Order: sequence, then C-alpha cells, then structure tokens
Amino acid sequence: MVDNRITDGRRIAELLSSEIDGREDGELAHFAVTNADRDVEPTADGARAYDVTRHDERIARAFVHEDRAHLEFEAGQDGAAEAASDVDLRVRPKATQPPKTLVFVESGAEVKRATDVLQEVSRRLEEPDA
Repeated sequence: MVDNRITDGRRIAELLSSEIDGREDGELAHFAVTNADRDVEPTADGARAYDVTRHDERIARAFVHEDRAHLEFEAGQDGAAEAASDVDLRVRPKATQPPKTLVFVESGAEVKRATDVLQEVSRRLEEPDA
C-alpha cells in the first residue's frame, strides 16, 4: 500500500496558503497570505514562510519545519488554542511578550482543520469584547 500522507512542512504550508487565499467562503473571505518567502527552507525550529492577515492586520505567521508547519497566532490566542484543541490539532502557548499561541499542522489532511481554527479566531475577533 502506498502512503499518500503529506508530511513535508513546506508542502503543508503551501496547501494551507492555497486554502487561505483560494477560498472565499465564510470567514476565509477576510484573510490573505502576505509577505511570502518563496525561497523559505525548513528548519528544526521553523522558518517563517508567510504572514496571515485579516483585514490587512497580521494575526498569525506560518512557519515550516521538515515534517510539519505551524501557525503562530499574535491575535486571538485563546480562541486559537480552544479551536485547535476542538479539532484535534496540537497546540501550545509560546511564552513571549506579548504571548503567542502555536498551532501545529502535521499533515496535509490537517490543513482544513487549520482553516477552521482561522475562521473561529476571526469570528471571535468580531465579538464586541474580543
């Protein structure tokens, strides 16, 4: 049996970028991929591949590793953590100032779940006390 699971970090980030830029449904209509580094090479700690903006404001950055990608949320961190947990994506806080939330996308199959996280963060940012 052939294993078709995509676990190349750069390819996962490309798939995620295509979903963000290509879909105009729901909250994804508000998102764009910006400042892309087309020559990014994966690193153990993750190399920045592109920014994810919502209404021209950066809310996350995408990073590539050899075997996965991750989103580093700068806005909506609590919502990102809850939404990622709800769709079974690995998540962890990043103790920086200001704090950030990392959401890991470890296969091509997880890309749709990562866009679900982005959409939930967007909905929460629209709430009056977000």
